[in-house]
Amino acid sequence: MGGACGHSVASGSTTLSLSIGGRTRVVIVHVPTGYSGTSRLPLVLNLHGSGSTASAQEAFSGMDAASDRYGFIAAYPQALIKAGTGFDWNIPGVPLLGGSYPPPGSADDVAFLTDLVGQLASRYCIDASRVYATGVSGGGRMSSQLACDASSTFAAVAPVAGLRMPSPCPSNRPVAVVAFHGTADPIDPYDGHGQAYWTYSVPVAARRWGTFDHCRPSPAVASGSGYTLTDYSGCAGGVSVELYSLIGEGHEWPGGPRLPRSIRSVLGAQSQAVDANAVMWAFFEEHTLP
Repeated sequence: MGGACGHSVASGSTTLSLSIGGRTRVVIVHVPTGYSGTSRLPLVLNLHGSGSTASAQEAFSGMDAASDRYGFIAAYPQALIKAGTGFDWNIPGVPLLGGSYPPPGSADDVAFLTDLVGQLASRYCIDASRVYATGVSGGGRMSSQLACDASSTFAAVAPVAGLRMPSPCPSNRPVAVVAFHGTADPIDPYDGHGQAYWTYSVPVAARRWGTFDHCRPSPAVASGSGYTLTDYSGCAGGVSVELYSLIGEGHEWPGGPRLPRSIRSVLGAQSQAVDANAVMWAFFEEHTLP
């Protein structure tokens, strides 16, 4: 990987239309300030939620600023299953919002997102051992799926408001996971019992990841201002599983850009107790592919 090293491109965001899996796929790529093309940079795929778009996720998460600050390439892919004014991901075996399943012939999004990494590596100087996935809501569930189905590509994942433990999970290695979830999330409830795709609670999902990664059975729990951190350590392969529970937060990106009141009335309160972009980046830096 990294066939494009040695070629400089302009920093900033560019929208690409790529042919992947016989379909035209859209991805917004943000190249950090100072990119020279001579050093291999980490890549973070940032996946939008159900019914959303790549451009909406770029704005919702505010990750471009973190890309510039920490020096990684941020990519915002777009799903294909039409849902209102946006799109839904095809998460294997998982129903969509509302309970229906993806239409027959829907794109294989695990294959798309995995192949996308290679496509981006042909254009940008990317470090194959430092490729990560995050996303919100449906994008968080999709990034959870990538941890199982594409663990040879993604070194760690950071689901926001969407942590799941897929079953079966065919990963042949322990996977590092850091998750963020509001305790007052009205869309994907923290305690579970939501849509058909959302049954067990977020703490149960974290515990299942801890078991999968052969971590110590009893996590360390620490309280901060406005959040609780549940940390499963002593895991196989030097990975860890961390859950940031944002007290009173709704269905948002912790520390993200301030949302209009009209959106907060639907998604719930925002929290600045944790800067998810900074925290997940520090977590990513600790984990590379073996």
